[in-house]
Amino acid sequence: MARRTVFFVSDQTGVTAETLGHSLLTQFDSHDFDQVTLPFVDSIDKAQDVVDRINATALEQGTSPIVFSTLVQDEFREPFRRVSGLFLDFFATFLSPLERELQTASSHAVGRAHGMQDVGAYDQRIEATNFALNYDDGTRTRDYARADIVLIGVSRSGKTPTCLYLAMSYGIFAANYPLAEDELESGDLPKVLKPHRDKLFGLTIEPERLQEIRKERRSTGQYASARQVRFELRAAEALFTRYQIPYLDTTRVSIEEIASTILDRTNIERRTRRL
Repeated sequence: MARRTVFFVSDQTGVTAETLGHSLLTQFDSHDFDQVTLPFVDSIDKAQDVVDRINATALEQGTSPIVFSTLVQDEFREPFRRVSGLFLDFFATFLSPLERELQTASSHAVGRAHGMQDVGAYDQRIEATNFALNYDDGTRTRDYARADIVLIGVSRSGKTPTCLYLAMSYGIFAANYPLAEDELESGDLPKVLKPHRDKLFGLTIEPERLQEIRKERRSTGQYASARQVRFELRAAEALFTRYQIPYLDTTRVSIEEIASTILDRTNIERRTRRL
């Protein structure tokens, strides 16, 4: 399988370059990519150092690196005209058409994509994250009335990371509750969840994948046995069906996709920051 080095270059955190670049690279299954993120390239000297590093990589490996850039300032992008690689400039690609359409020049302001211009939205995400941590794994249940959504499912089906992603990305107040063996054996919805049925969303997973995950956490005992895993998943899905709780198989779905699917199916509003 062919290998290429990919650089994500940014004058800020590099999150935007990584996100857009990763989305494009997923379309090339025949290649492996060695990925390097270079954030806070906020001077001409730093930009030249990055160009020198990329050129050295090209010389050493004998192939041209791919460079995804979200550098805003024109002077920081200038050294990249001499880079020994494919330079993909996201801002240059999209800002010019927008300037023409809006009939105004862009500000070229650094740090706007991930800054704190909307302090209220930022505070909302922090509060939602604290809520997700405090109401993780059924440790607290008394304030489920504050939750936008309560994820339920068997242990290790993806509830905690999904709650945290919903909180940090969208300011969603998400709690999660693990379905214990005695609750699954009863076939009845836990008493604490019944007043919040309209907020419940189930997560499930294929038995083989769940068994792999559980073995990494606790390799001995009944917890990761094939029999236990299959029983819990069958019982959980039967519970979802009985109480008409929407649910999603997380086996081959990323956290980002899980979160977006949940929001789409529940019509919960994404609390993204205002521009």
